[in-house]
Amino acid sequence: MGNIVFEYPYVLLLALLFVVCERFCKAKRQQLILPNLPMLKKAAQQQGLLVNALKFLMLALLVTAMASPIKEDEIVVQNDKGYEISLLLDASGSMEQYNKFGIVKEIVLDFLKKREHDKLGLTIFADFAYVAIPLTYDKKSISELLEKIHVGVAGRQRTALYEALFMSSKLFKASTAKHKIAILLTDGIDNTGTIPLDVAVKTAKKYGIKVYVIGVGGAGDYDPAVLQQIARETGGTFYEAGSGERIRAIYEEIDRLEKSEIKANKYVRKHYFFQYPLGAAVGVMFLYLFARRRRYAL
Repeated sequence: MGNIVFEYPYVLLLALLFVVCERFCKAKRQQLILPNLPMLKKAAQQQGLLVNALKFLMLALLVTAMASPIKEDEIVVQNDKGYEISLLLDASGSMEQYNKFGIVKEIVLDFLKKREHDKLGLTIFADFAYVAIPLTYDKKSISELLEKIHVGVAGRQRTALYEALFMSSKLFKASTAKHKIAILLTDGIDNTGTIPLDVAVKTAKKYGIKVYVIGVGGAGDYDPAVLQQIARETGGTFYEAGSGERIRAIYEEIDRLEKSEIKANKYVRKHYFFQYPLGAAVGVMFLYLFARRRRYAL
């Protein structure tokens, strides 16, 4: 929600102009001085203060109404033809070493903030794979869930890498997005045998998904030939990362390479409030006329 602002703020200068004229532009009047009328003079002064206060209040309300106070709400309409991105994270026991999973979570959370107008989904895998969150614009839900996920949530002993790619690809079954990508991060080798590699790759290709693959760790932790195959056959890129800095640099590079040029549609809804000071000014005007009449009746 926006704050109250004035649609025509320059109109407020009329109040200053009025004050200047009231001070320097008074018309000269003939005065009749009557002696021995102190009570009448005191009463007239009191009435004059009230009349002037009502006059200035009426003016302030009228100028405020003319300046048109409004509240602006910026409405964002998401565009569903941008990027759709599936994040696949290895949460097996080996990711606990050197706090690899904690570092990856921090980097992915930062990545989520940069993809403001894209749909994202999250798939976690270890002994088995599961879709934690399907493709959605709700980055807050993904971030909150990701912060709670820890190593061992899907087991610790195995790495269902191909199953994760297969299940993640199924998220795009009904997708009409022009750009569909998956970012798969792992430090292991598939050892569950639930889904063959060729089936997982064919499924990703079937739905037009470009897979970026990140191998985390050192020599022997993962099979670079397999990860290269997944990336090559889907039109993606294979990266190797041996440090947290390198992982962050990779996500930043993917963000640049797959930057969405589609912006969300926006419009501004205005709520007008001029009727309130205007109505109050009319009420004060009647009080002013009544007080002014009484003053001159004295």
